[in-house]
Amino acid sequence: MSITESLREVISQRHMLQHPFYRAWTNGALNLEVLRRYAGQYFAQVDAFPRFVSSVHSRCPHIEARKVLLENLVDEEIRGTDHPELWMRFAEGLGARREDVLREIPLPETSRMLGEFFGLTGGDWTDGLCALYAYESQVPEVAASKASGLRSFYGISDPRTLEFFTAHMKYDTLHSRAVEGLLEKHALLEPAKQATRRAADALWGFLDGMAREAGLTA
Repeated sequence: MSITESLREVISQRHMLQHPFYRAWTNGALNLEVLRRYAGQYFAQVDAFPRFVSSVHSRCPHIEARKVLLENLVDEEIRGTDHPELWMRFAEGLGARREDVLREIPLPETSRMLGEFFGLTGGDWTDGLCALYAYESQVPEVAASKASGLRSFYGISDPRTLEFFTAHMKYDTLHSRAVEGLLEKHALLEPAKQATRRAADALWGFLDGMAREAGLTA
């Protein structure tokens, strides 16, 4: 089994689409107020993600690997509309105001998720790489499921509101494949599994907080 096959197995144990909150989303069981709250909470992760990539890039000692990470960062912040802005447009499509998203007070689980990602990406660069992979390898499937649920159950189908998801179905497929190559070349199996598990647990924990806020059983 390759390193990335092992990491995908770790991620599968905490795959976000299996969480009760996302299952409720894809089944149309949430309301728009819950989705607006989610948009405000998750903006913190979307807004910080380019910094996670930048941190791994700055700690990487290999120029060829840095080039891969730089391409990722360019996609996040320069190529097309930057991704935090795309998320803001999603929030607006739900009826949220930008100022309310920016003033959103993080739940404890949101703060823990951010802290874990800042910790992983601010340490050994291969641990940071695992954190990026734990997130980006899940995003294309999660984005497709979210967009489908929004169209089917919440009456949201305009391209401006959904562009964050349609963009990530493309970009994070490419990013996760590129990161796989770096992991196979540079990562050690056991430390990589530990870092990936920490990141996947942090993402799952964030959804526990959202499930509690929505009155679901996590």
